[in-house]
Amino acid sequence: MIRRFVLAIAVTAIIAMALVGCVTAAATDTSDEKVIHASGTGTVIGTPDRAQVTFSVQTENTDVKVAQAANAQQMTKVIDALVAFGIPKDAMKTTGYNIYPVYDDTKTPFGQKVRTYQVSNTLTITLHDVNKTGDVIDVAVANGINQARSIQFMLSDEQSQVLRTQALQKAVARARADADTVAAAMGTNITGVKSADISGGYAPVLFENYQADNALMKSAGASTPIQTGDITVTAQVSITYMFR
Repeated sequence: MIRRFVLAIAVTAIIAMALVGCVTAAATDTSDEKVIHASGTGTVIGTPDRAQVTFSVQTENTDVKVAQAANAQQMTKVIDALVAFGIPKDAMKTTGYNIYPVYDDTKTPFGQKVRTYQVSNTLTITLHDVNKTGDVIDVAVANGINQARSIQFMLSDEQSQVLRTQALQKAVARARADADTVAAAMGTNITGVKSADISGGYAPVLFENYQADNALMKSAGASTPIQTGDITVTAQVSITYMFR
């Protein structure tokens, strides 16, 4: 009976040791995985195919209602002129409307007195033909725009994806070239990819306050020259390669 009990204990111990051996081997296999971490950056220069022009009509009067009415009339004239030029209404949107009280510098016992009211209406136009940017500015100024805000040159979703694909291909090629170089120096070969992370993008080309004095623009009588510049699309990848 005692011998059977001792034998049962011995068998249990052997099974337990075998199980521990399997777990350790699996852990050892995982910890011994050979990997190379490599990163790469790819850049592609493209030409913008979208533009956003933002400008405002500002009016001023001691009577806020008069300032509002004048502003509405002036902005309506601008919009009608742009539509006649060929800009669809769905390409325009109001991006700001503000009323500012302008106070006298002189203080009284009752506080500062409102001298006048300024009404500002801001319009943003999205252009699918960037070559029309200067012409749109000229038409808007000629019909009542008196404050310039900004111009942004951008990429359409389609163009952005094309350039990003090219940038990613360059980034991956550079990461793989580095990994192959390291593997060859160690006398090994890349066998596969364990993981990959992607980042990057692009920033629109932005011009703020592109014309300080629109009165000068009107008097000049010349077309406004606008240079779109280039847009750089960047992609970064971080890849973990397996080797043996």
